[in-house]
Amino acid sequence: MRRNLFAAAALLTLAGLLGSAPAVADQAHSAVVSANPVDFTPHVMDGTVWSIAVVGDTVVVGGSFTQVTNAAKTQKYARRNIFAYGLRDGVVRPFAPAIDGAVYALTAGASNTVYMGGSFKTVNGTAQRGVTRVSLATSQRISNFTARINWGDTRALSVSNGRLYAAGTFSAINGTARAGLARLNAITGVVDTGFDAKLTAPGLERTRVEHFDISPDGRYLVAVGALLKAGGADRTQIAMFDVSGAAARLTDWYTDAYKAECMKGFDTYLRQVKFSPDGRYFVVAATGRASSPTKLCDSAARFDVAGAGRHNPIWVQRTGGDSLYAVAVTGAAVYVGGHQRYLDNPYGTDAKGPGAGAVSRVGIGAISPTTGKALSWNPTRTRGVGVRSFVVTSNGLLVGSDTDQLGKEFHGRIGMFPLS
Repeated sequence: MRRNLFAAAALLTLAGLLGSAPAVADQAHSAVVSANPVDFTPHVMDGTVWSIAVVGDTVVVGGSFTQVTNAAKTQKYARRNIFAYGLRDGVVRPFAPAIDGAVYALTAGASNTVYMGGSFKTVNGTAQRGVTRVSLATSQRISNFTARINWGDTRALSVSNGRLYAAGTFSAINGTARAGLARLNAITGVVDTGFDAKLTAPGLERTRVEHFDISPDGRYLVAVGALLKAGGADRTQIAMFDVSGAAARLTDWYTDAYKAECMKGFDTYLRQVKFSPDGRYFVVAATGRASSPTKLCDSAARFDVAGAGRHNPIWVQRTGGDSLYAVAVTGAAVYVGGHQRYLDNPYGTDAKGPGAGAVSRVGIGAISPTTGKALSWNPTRTRGVGVRSFVVTSNGLLVGSDTDQLGKEFHGRIGMFPLS
């Protein structure tokens, strides 16, 4: 460990002045982050970190875990599925609501609160399935937020223009039919009855939205997952909506790039999508367990927003058969995480190793937003299943996963790469 606490704390001083991370899209960075993680972040000692949100100077971490320690591993804390720590000092906060299932999604709320989504059924002993709002100061649920899903889970949440968007495997919220994607009143949790994306997946087991992102100006929402149609129009695994008005209006933007099958049994191989800070493009991270120089299995792909009708990817970054689960876009770089061993590997396979020109980027890597080629940034991480969450702040890149080595140092399932 090379970066002492005081230097890192000085680097992060600006964070307290900037408030919470933006609800939509990633923040812009002028440079690629350091490959040397800060030393003061706490450790999650078991399970998986699935989600991260920044609320003021607090980092909220969700997942499926039971124990957390301080950075020095001298103090243990019982924390089931949710905990919080100081963005600038890493100190574990008292925040500890009782959540009886995994937390897959988090987003900052007003008045020092956080929205949580997941597979839980109760919050502090009160029945509230899949989505809730909790005070960071008291750990108590906000009782007037009464949203609850009918079954399944919530996998993504975001607040935009004062409204809460939720996505997952549910088919209804508060008894109102919504297949995988809904918009709610951010205060009460009441379903916006005028907003219905009308997603369907004929022939698949169920309609499911794995992830979505909203453009920085709040106009566009891109959803990815097990979906084949939106309002009757063909939209295979990905759809873009104009959400600036009272209804969800399907745009004429579409791509056929994800119609090709990967390995049998995948009802979707798209895992995350993130807009660029300027809103001009977005990047999709995909799994698929199939190496191909023509298909988009196990890849990251950039798509531009402008223009009508069919869109092809501007570039495709292929791992050669290893899954990508998470993506972040800062303008200076596109960060990808999964259990990949290589980037720039279109001709490699999962069994035979790298193809011509492939570069080693174990578990985490950075890509040029312009060319789609791997950048030199190469901190490495223990592969495991993969990175599940990136959050970009004004001072660095937060990373949540299921392993305990990041940048060749011990970092239990959570860490941060600072801006150099």
